[in-house]
Amino acid sequence: MHFLLNLPTPLSFLLVAFVAVATALAGLTVVHRFIPAESLKENQEVAAVIFSAFGWVYAVVVAFAVFVTWTGYDQAKQNLELEVSSVLDVFYSASAFREPLASTIRQAMIKYVSRVEQDELSHMSSENLVFVSSGPLRELVKIMDRVEESSLPNRVVYSESRQKMDDLARYRRLRIFSGSNTVPPVLWLVLLSGAVVTVVCTYFFSTPYPWVQHTMTAALSLMLSLVLFLVFVLDHPFTGRSRLSDAPLERALVIMGEHGSR
Repeated sequence: MHFLLNLPTPLSFLLVAFVAVATALAGLTVVHRFIPAESLKENQEVAAVIFSAFGWVYAVVVAFAVFVTWTGYDQAKQNLELEVSSVLDVFYSASAFREPLASTIRQAMIKYVSRVEQDELSHMSSENLVFVSSGPLRELVKIMDRVEESSLPNRVVYSESRQKMDDLARYRRLRIFSGSNTVPPVLWLVLLSGAVVTVVCTYFFSTPYPWVQHTMTAALSLMLSLVLFLVFVLDHPFTGRSRLSDAPLERALVIMGEHGSR
């Protein structure tokens, strides 16, 4: 399934919808070939009540899955933006330190953002949890640890810079961990099983015109497949064509580059 994430988004959704609709219509054709329409009509009222009750329960489960994955996707976006914001805070706070410490801090932040954009995000897109950008951050922490506060012109700024570095490290960890799946396998089992049962339930209804039932079954299969694939896409915020944009990192590099050229 992961190869679908690397396809163009319209193509991946179209492919999922085609497979789901084709499978549903094939099952409908097979069932109606072996079960007479008269037998289905006799039990339609009971089947309708059961189908309605099951539909409500399944709708709640799907809504919950969409809410959880969308919240996780949005939280991953916020963590990335807050991480970039912390980088810029540390970068600008370097002006309060003497040379060469000020230049060291600025270069470390530029190197850090470059590592994240060029290496770490690409590894995360393959769901490989790595800590490529930890090198520049650890080096900067070691340098800051060796600084004696008594030699600093502004101890308040130093304390705030250390706090911003702690914030940066925290948002970085949250961004990395948010790249992993948030939907557990047991929930996927419930979602997929529920979708199959919902579509199969439509096989046990009968209408005077077969094309009407085929159309309704196809529409239901289409909606279920697209919603479930949406959950799958949102559950991988740093993978595939629909992954989060690295525009905040690019803007940060431009801002730091303009500051350095002054």
